[in-house]
Amino acid sequence: MADSPGTVRNISDTALWAAYFRAQETKRPDALFRDPYAEKLEGGRGTEIAKSLPEGQSHPWAWVTRTYLFDKFLREEIANGADLVVNCAAGLDARPYRMELPANLHWVELDLPEIVAYKEGILANEKPRCVLERIRLDLSKVDERRRALAEIGAKGKRGVILTEGLLIYLRPEEVGSLAKDLSDVASLQRWILDIHSPGLLRMMQRRTGRALEKAGAPFRFGPPERAGFFRPFGWEPAQAQGLLKTATQFGRPPLLLRLLSKLPESKDPLSNRPWSGVCLLERKKVG
Repeated sequence: MADSPGTVRNISDTALWAAYFRAQETKRPDALFRDPYAEKLEGGRGTEIAKSLPEGQSHPWAWVTRTYLFDKFLREEIANGADLVVNCAAGLDARPYRMELPANLHWVELDLPEIVAYKEGILANEKPRCVLERIRLDLSKVDERRRALAEIGAKGKRGVILTEGLLIYLRPEEVGSLAKDLSDVASLQRWILDIHSPGLLRMMQRRTGRALEKAGAPFRFGPPERAGFFRPFGWEPAQAQGLLKTATQFGRPPLLLRLLSKLPESKDPLSNRPWSGVCLLERKKVG
């Protein structure tokens, strides 16, 4: 992960890009969260990627608000008794190190071997605040994924899944397959994810998405049903918070966007209005 500064070579390199925004947020006196590991993890390549991608440094408020909301939902779930966290495509997330967590919380990270090795090298001398396990796994290999999830499910009674920044890169059928496999594990009770409307997805595809498509990491997932997409696969929407409205509470977006945030969010799930948010899903009760 050390060569070709500024070039996104694969989907894993987008983790460097995300770490760049966390590092920038951490430097702010009014930071919504602090990630003291982000700058070391992005290692300068995240900065170069952000500078070279079309609009790669735009909309920092959206990146930061996404992480803020994931933190918020996760804290609430832990307070409600979650004893297991499963972070799918964990990338360079440092939550097990930077968040206040119960020492007996079992945290499992799943990601490709190369990015896991890179991350372990950077954080080798750091101590996580909970029980941390990393599993090298290509989530697109369905049989291996199902075996891993079955084993992980036995590690807790009330599990929370995280998929921050993952689903947008998957085809709808791939998201559905993953959702079904997750719902098949009885101990995985909650799922925190980010999602985009079709209108916003098209905007992203026309801009930054073209450069990422050349690297084999196109933006693909923006279901018209929004969180309702997951109902046929065993999940019910429980909460949803829009990025723009949340960020406006902290005065982060440009003035025009802050004004637009005052408009009521459409209740029509088929709306093509640009929208992005973080959702909490709960596993459907059987019977």
